[in-house]
Amino acid sequence: MKLALLASDSHVARAAGDALRTQYDFVPVRDADVVVALGGDGFLLHCLHEAMQLKDPKPMFGMNRGTVGFMMNDFRAKDLVARVASAKTFVLHPLQMTATTASGRSVSYPAINEVSLLRETRQAAKIGIAIDGKTRMEELICDGVLVSTPAGSTAYNLSANGPILPLEADLLALTPISPFRPRRWRGALLPAASQIEFEVREARKRPVSAVADQMEVRDVAHVRIAMDRSISLELMFDPEYALDDRISLEQFAS
Repeated sequence: MKLALLASDSHVARAAGDALRTQYDFVPVRDADVVVALGGDGFLLHCLHEAMQLKDPKPMFGMNRGTVGFMMNDFRAKDLVARVASAKTFVLHPLQMTATTASGRSVSYPAINEVSLLRETRQAAKIGIAIDGKTRMEELICDGVLVSTPAGSTAYNLSANGPILPLEADLLALTPISPFRPRRWRGALLPAASQIEFEVREARKRPVSAVADQMEVRDVAHVRIAMDRSISLELMFDPEYALDDRISLEQFAS
């Protein structure tokens, strides 16, 4: 098995990378079977976005040299090749966001965790919601709203009181951010095949930005979101502590 190595810019990740290079022979990413990523969740997300630019994205085996490392395996230098060979693989499909601005410009970005719409000023956003071409909510008055994948459901979605989705669930979470009207609406669970559209009311008076993971488009008027099953990203985890277990445990965390 041929492994490539990527490390974040942190001192801890660089030191870990230097230590691994003394024990293993790594190859360039283009020649690798698996990419080992050293860093935190943000760095792994960056690596996955970079992988989407390749015709054949490589599986990722992350090891935590960051802070939380929710999507990372524990860092151990010993038996790395054997660990990768026995790892459990999960396949992720990103969301595709197409945003049209108030000036008519159209921009598309992928999102592995979530797409979020956020008010840009002190004024609340007014957003209409349609699912598969049918209007489901004429007007949500809020600070924002987001659509999360199962892999991203424990991130911003959970902070906004959205549901935790098991990784194998073929669902998306539609979660409001500080809803004002309807005040008691807590969001919805949608089939992963759904096409979700947001129409920003009074877009110039109440400007809204759309963010796909870390890519922001400001002053949007319309946003369309759908899962892109043409792109498959593979994450690899030690079998004794896999991502689906971590997501399940989060449902019982206080």
